[in-house]
Amino acid sequence: MDTTHTFPLPFDEPARVEQISGISTASAAPTLIWPDSDEYDTARQAWNLHADQRPACICVARTVQDVQAALAYARDAGLKVAPQGTGHLGQALPSLERTMLLKTALHDGQVEVDPVKRTAWIKAGARWGDVVEAVTPHGLAVMHGSSPSVGVIGYLVAGGLSFYGRKHGLAVNHVRALEVVTPDGVHRVVDAEHNRDLFYALRGGSGGYAVICTVEIGLLPYAEVTGGALFFAATDAQRVMRAWLGWTAHASDDITTTFRVLNLPPLPDIPEPLRGKTSICVNGVALDPAQAQQLEARLRYAATPLLGGFGPMPSAAVARLHMDPEDPVPAVGDGMLLEKLDDWAIDSFLRTSGPGSPLLAAEIRHLGGALSAPPPGAGARGHLEGRFLLFGVGIPGAPAPAPVLDAYLDRYLEAMKPWGTGTRFLSFAERTGSLRTCVPDSVLARLSRIHAAVDPEGMLLASHMPER
Repeated sequence: MDTTHTFPLPFDEPARVEQISGISTASAAPTLIWPDSDEYDTARQAWNLHADQRPACICVARTVQDVQAALAYARDAGLKVAPQGTGHLGQALPSLERTMLLKTALHDGQVEVDPVKRTAWIKAGARWGDVVEAVTPHGLAVMHGSSPSVGVIGYLVAGGLSFYGRKHGLAVNHVRALEVVTPDGVHRVVDAEHNRDLFYALRGGSGGYAVICTVEIGLLPYAEVTGGALFFAATDAQRVMRAWLGWTAHASDDITTTFRVLNLPPLPDIPEPLRGKTSICVNGVALDPAQAQQLEARLRYAATPLLGGFGPMPSAAVARLHMDPEDPVPAVGDGMLLEKLDDWAIDSFLRTSGPGSPLLAAEIRHLGGALSAPPPGAGARGHLEGRFLLFGVGIPGAPAPAPVLDAYLDRYLEAMKPWGTGTRFLSFAERTGSLRTCVPDSVLARLSRIHAAVDPEGMLLASHMPER
């Protein structure tokens, strides 16, 4: 049996497609991959290998026309469609039974950069490493994720929290326009003047409203920043965390930092002082060198670091500052937003994240500044309430199986619940497919209305969906 199937464009009506400058109308027919194909097990994988995705079929879309053809085929076949770039949040997807997994791979190695307007046009399938590489020669920076392997589209529709956040807010607030294909198969431009409801929903309300093909985002004028990381022994955790928290109370918006507890495995590529041990890390990026100097001095006064420091660095290096894995791995993680932390919170966090914890990393990211207030015309998620973001992640099987990690994450979040806002940030809500705690009730109601209008049959699936 032939287990791949090339299907024709199911319509040839130019009136159904809005012709947009720069988009080619030429397209080879895409291919479907079925469960009995030798390619199926590789093609179905998300970046997060813990997500056991078993769709009815898989389509790899390399052009806008591929996306349109896939949607039309799925409609005729009675299938739902789950668009996916990298699948970092694949674990939060609902069941893919009777669903086409639509791998959006429109990125062709090119990111269009306008250094005068300080914008970039990025195609679906691109990762932040691709964008960083494109903007760096122009002396510019972009509000990327914490690893170059993070997909651009999924990161942005969730909100996007970067090391430039306290100065410039959420990355999604810098989105200028998108090109999408809606469930009816129409190719549309979406911005502040066109399809405004979609523009609102796709900026922080997840991606279940349309298949995003291209995004235009504003860039930042930073060729060099001050950044780095300091690592301390686990025995210094209390002193270092108190010093860091005290400093955050008065920190300038020009610096964004994270406090981390790392339980690193005994691998040879990990620096010897950290290898196979629990360590403490404070990392971050400052746009004012004096802020980094003040933080480093305060931390060094609290304890002697094992290694590291802050100093000038090219903005391109920020993409790897967090040391997140770049290759696909299985992972189980979750997080929530926090209010002001006190000594009890410090004790609770360190007790559940330090030695003996199965978590590879537990962290608290400093929010506030520009992250705390939405700019005019913001989308569904234009700001983050609370002063901190809590997150924890582990690798199933090393040292604990997935059910143990799940149970431990429940305990970890429960321990910090007294200081929680009761809400989550979609980018870090990895074990739920609900938007209910990720946006306010009024926003959720509006998103539900938009979703019902643009996708009345509920054809598209995403990692977090509004309720109907």
